[in-house]
Amino acid sequence: MYQLKINELSEQAFLSQYWQKKPLLIKAGFKDFQDPLDANELAGLAMEDSIESRIITNHNQQWQSHQGPFDDFEILTDQHSTLLVQAVDHWHPEAAQLLEPFRFIPNWRIDDLMISYSTPGGGVGPHLDQYDVFIIQGEGKRHWRVGLPDPTLKQFAQNKTLLQVEAFSAVIDCILEPGDILYIPPGCPHEGYAVENALNYSVGFRAPNQQDLLSSFADHIIDTESGQKRYTDHTLALRDSKGELTQSEVDKVKTLMQALLEDESLFKHWLGNTLSQPKHDMDLAPEEDPFSVEQIQQLLENQVTFERLGGTRAIYQCMDTELLLSINGENYALPLSDLEAVKQLTDFIEFDSSVLNAATPSLDFIETFTTLVNEGIWFS
Repeated sequence: MYQLKINELSEQAFLSQYWQKKPLLIKAGFKDFQDPLDANELAGLAMEDSIESRIITNHNQQWQSHQGPFDDFEILTDQHSTLLVQAVDHWHPEAAQLLEPFRFIPNWRIDDLMISYSTPGGGVGPHLDQYDVFIIQGEGKRHWRVGLPDPTLKQFAQNKTLLQVEAFSAVIDCILEPGDILYIPPGCPHEGYAVENALNYSVGFRAPNQQDLLSSFADHIIDTESGQKRYTDHTLALRDSKGELTQSEVDKVKTLMQALLEDESLFKHWLGNTLSQPKHDMDLAPEEDPFSVEQIQQLLENQVTFERLGGTRAIYQCMDTELLLSINGENYALPLSDLEAVKQLTDFIEFDSSVLNAATPSLDFIETFTTLVNEGIWFS
């Protein structure tokens, strides 16, 4: 539906020259761009309890942030106001299509689609993010300034939920029109203000930090009752000081902990689980009358197209003796022979049953796929 053109760059050239290196203005990245929704539809999503939304205002340079859901939109004034809605790809299939042109970046790195509607002068102020983002201009125009990373820039909180940065020098200073795209790497300060009523689409990317990863891994160890091996010191000898913790003891504790990270099966099962976890609620509609394996097999024998629910995270890992398929935080072990069938689930948002049949999926795969269909993650 949307065809991305990165100026005169190939996708590989973009990755080599710009990805996580420097910002890029992509003029007419989407030619003849058509918005997948309008401001009224976005406001409707912001009224739902299960959808994260905010309204930010900056009247007379007094910044205020209001958390949704919203019963009305009186605070979304004709000027200096912005409505932001997170994870719209989970709830709006047409908007979710905007993620597809960016899937030359691996699936697990793509976070969600945030959409904002701003009235003239509206924005969230100068700030920086610790993740990559593509910002697509929809309806209207928006003035953007983007700088390069500067460790001396001071951050400050306008209020508890709105972190901003001080004035910065811009290397990109432009007005985006429909179909224009900005790529902004982590740590680059940026600010955008609507010139006229404007819709913007932000494709964000996951970048977990060490604290997040270690905390998640520790939870997985507890949940799986792993890591039961205890510290031992059968070579203990007398020492001069009773209070000393020796370097050899430090090393033994470190080795004990590292053994868990080096447990390939434990590590990959945790990684598949955590990297496929959806960040937000999903619009799941489980089958009221669940399919049997035999019924799914019959469907696959017919000319049926299966679609994947928006926001679904699907990744796989090749292990020594099996494939580990991870869908929305759940792991499924499958034979290595199912690789081509698994790719239909992870690499495409929809597939035709004839393509899956050509991959000759195993019974294990059909059973797993039946579970996923009954949960509402795939549907025909």
